[in-house]
Amino acid sequence: MDIRQLRYFIAIVEERKISAAAERLHISQPPLSQHLKTMEEELGSKLVERSGKYFEVTEAGKALYKYALRVTQLMEEAKMEVKEVGDGVNGRLTIGINTFSFVELPELLNEFKKLYPRVTYKIQQNESAHLCKLVRDRIVELAIIRMPLELDNLSVLHLHSEPFYFITSKKQKHLNDEISLDDIQKYPLILPSTEGLGVHYLIKEAFSRFQLHPNIVGECSDITLLMDLITSDFGASIVPETILKRHKGYPIHAYKISSDALTASVALIWLKNHYLSKTAQNFVELIREVAMK
Repeated sequence: MDIRQLRYFIAIVEERKISAAAERLHISQPPLSQHLKTMEEELGSKLVERSGKYFEVTEAGKALYKYALRVTQLMEEAKMEVKEVGDGVNGRLTIGINTFSFVELPELLNEFKKLYPRVTYKIQQNESAHLCKLVRDRIVELAIIRMPLELDNLSVLHLHSEPFYFITSKKQKHLNDEISLDDIQKYPLILPSTEGLGVHYLIKEAFSRFQLHPNIVGECSDITLLMDLITSDFGASIVPETILKRHKGYPIHAYKISSDALTASVALIWLKNHYLSKTAQNFVELIREVAMK
């Protein structure tokens, strides 16, 4: 087998039809069918079986598919490293950003653009746990996430710790500038996330740690809608400081929550023991310099 045959096999598995795989690979069907037959003869195992109009992968085929993905990925990484222009000036920066974003990012990207004006960008926004998966799957090279998360096989550069704020409408009476979770638990809370995601977990874990029982009446991951709900006195909420920086001008009260009770660590991550493009390395160095100031 060679790398070309492995790529052919990946296409067959993913498309489940010889005709669709041939179209994807821009080759005709007969030679593709012959390559599949040759691979099965070489390995002495049936790799796919026809089920109606589609192919189903056998257990032997699943094993080969797993290794084929690894081999082709390593080949692409090798080609990228060999072909890449020395200092990364012509590269592509692929980066994931947490749903609640990183308020300093636009300024940081502008600084990077001045240093490397010919670099192009792919920026994806998602929840932190999913960003970790995108990095592991090599969809993006870097991601800015909120912790805590399982970060096995990922390199981590801590950027800063961010406080949380309790927010209410202006219709509520003004409280002390800093507030405790004990003071908050009686208010009807709308969490700025959904169950199972990072910020939702952080907030509930903080209450649990102090053996408190918050009055959670809802969840809303659309931050603009959340801010509108708070403004209308539909409920109160707990949000990271970034939300207040990015969504200014709302008629709300905002009270900082004690850092002993609730903070979030923001970090830059990338995959360990894999090639990191020179462009990504340059961005890591820039963000490292900013984080150390």
